[in-house]
Amino acid sequence: MKRRAIFGALILATAVGALAFRLPRLSQRPMHGDEAVQALQSGILAETGVYRYNQIEFHGPSLYYLSLIPMWLSSAHTLAETNECTFRIVPVVFGTGLILLLLLFGDGLGRAAAVCAGVLTAVSPAMVYYSRYYIQETLLVCFTFAAIVCGWRYVQSRRPVWALLAGASLALMHATKETCIIAYGAMVLALVLVCAWKRWIDKEPVRLREVAKPKHMIPAVIVGVVVSVVLFSSFFTNWRGPWDSVATYGGYFNRARESVHLHPWWHYYLGMLVYTKLAPGPWWSEGLIVGLAAVGFIAAMLKKTDEHGNAALLRFLAFYTVILTVIYSKIPYKTPWCMLSFLHGMILLAGVGAVAIWRWMPNVPTKAIAAILLAAATLHLAKQSHAACFKFDADNRNPYVYSHPGRDVLTLVKRVEEIAQLHPDGKGMVVKIMAPEYDYWPIPWYLREFDHLGYWDAVPDEPDAPVIIAATALHPDLEKKLRDKYQINHYGLRPHTLLLLYIRSDLWDKFIRKQMKRSAK
Repeated sequence: MKRRAIFGALILATAVGALAFRLPRLSQRPMHGDEAVQALQSGILAETGVYRYNQIEFHGPSLYYLSLIPMWLSSAHTLAETNECTFRIVPVVFGTGLILLLLLFGDGLGRAAAVCAGVLTAVSPAMVYYSRYYIQETLLVCFTFAAIVCGWRYVQSRRPVWALLAGASLALMHATKETCIIAYGAMVLALVLVCAWKRWIDKEPVRLREVAKPKHMIPAVIVGVVVSVVLFSSFFTNWRGPWDSVATYGGYFNRARESVHLHPWWHYYLGMLVYTKLAPGPWWSEGLIVGLAAVGFIAAMLKKTDEHGNAALLRFLAFYTVILTVIYSKIPYKTPWCMLSFLHGMILLAGVGAVAIWRWMPNVPTKAIAAILLAAATLHLAKQSHAACFKFDADNRNPYVYSHPGRDVLTLVKRVEEIAQLHPDGKGMVVKIMAPEYDYWPIPWYLREFDHLGYWDAVPDEPDAPVIIAATALHPDLEKKLRDKYQINHYGLRPHTLLLLYIRSDLWDKFIRKQMKRSAK
């Protein structure tokens, strides 16, 4: 009982430590375009009460419905009343939830291994960085782990409530992101391999009916279907939604092969994790986690008894993680946050590996040396996390910064707001925004308080407005159609992408006179 209490206290303390990395300065980093798009969808849901699943864009509904909670708690009723913290707090909660779920997993993973895995989850630069990122990935990883944890608790207790919770977790994975099917496939294949191992290597019989009772599985499936249908149907107001959530896979596989996000299969993710150095700047590595995960895999394969963690569960995690890593690496479409699914599996195995190394040391001095080295390497991970989130949070020398807007975007928005103060209509001033393929995000997020915004993917017939924001590619065509005179300034949207800010001459003259008066004081 005392050991359980100590284990629980350590996990809770680790979760608090994780929040110390995840909570501060959530508004500091400029909103990524993907974050801004997701925030707009949540704002539409909050303002209209309407959500419709789009099988081409935006992913599943769970992120949007969950985002209503912090909006309500902060008394924000419209998108204009929200800020970055309103939305980013959602992945913060679920990123921390990954650690709290270990409270239910200690007997399977091994309590010492679970504590080590919790610490690595708390300080992993990728886990920390994307736990502050308003996209679906952290939620998907958390619901996936919840499904595994609940499945484990059911196997241990045979209590139907755990089967129902596992079914609900699997449904929430589906309601979060379409890539859930990769995790489903990896789980099934890992279970098959575990059963084959038990039968052919351990020479033990496999009786699945004793592990998963049909009288419990059927209600679990029903619960899963109901949860998924409720969310995708927008609480029974859009019956096409559940069908679209399945039909989306018809085009999803093609999008995975035809995208600007195509990267090499064998070294993109693993190379990023093991060692990255981009231009003059710091080097980054989560090689500790990758190395310990490899040791954990070996320990799981060698394990004979359940003295420190369950042998079958550890092999399941080992197979599951390897399968996920291979699948995600083979898929041509790659973004850094997609690796969180298999990185979390690596972290669980790394906890096993850390404990295995300590146990394999022959005496107290070598155990102490191993513990000191592991602690020092973990501290280095924590320092990287701090740098990634607070110093290089929008810097392309950070490998987790991907197609991210620079702080020049904030300068552009500030200038538009300053011009609005000089216009008779204030934030009712007309602003026209133009870019091919609507490549101007996150500008709409930052101008969410403006009442008259117009968006085009090409130059309209009547482009004149007090303020125009346009992609540089549209400049020649725009110059031909403008009738008024403008002051033009350049601002970086993201690497290799510039926006032009056109300010009508009369407003620019007012702005300059105001600046001169301010300087004269």
